[in-house]
Amino acid sequence: MAEKVRSEDILGQKWDRCLSDTAIKSVSGLGLGIVFSVIFFKRRIWPVAFGTGIGFGMAYANCQHDFQSPFFIHGKNVPVTDKGS
Repeated sequence: MAEKVRSEDILGQKWDRCLSDTAIKSVSGLGLGIVFSVIFFKRRIWPVAFGTGIGFGMAYANCQHDFQSPFFIHGKNVPVTDKGS
């Protein structure tokens, strides 16, 4: 028998993915901003804020897409055979 998946579990998995994606992208943007600030922009603060904002914006867009996508039920592909006329 097929195992039942509760909608709360699906929503929880989406929130977990969303929060981890936000943390990873924001910290990556922060790190790149710090590197660019130190190397290219004479220790200005705007590359750090810009990188963090870009990372957070990308994560927000991914979360928005994940929450708005419907739940797809995947089934088996059944080949259609033609029995003649």
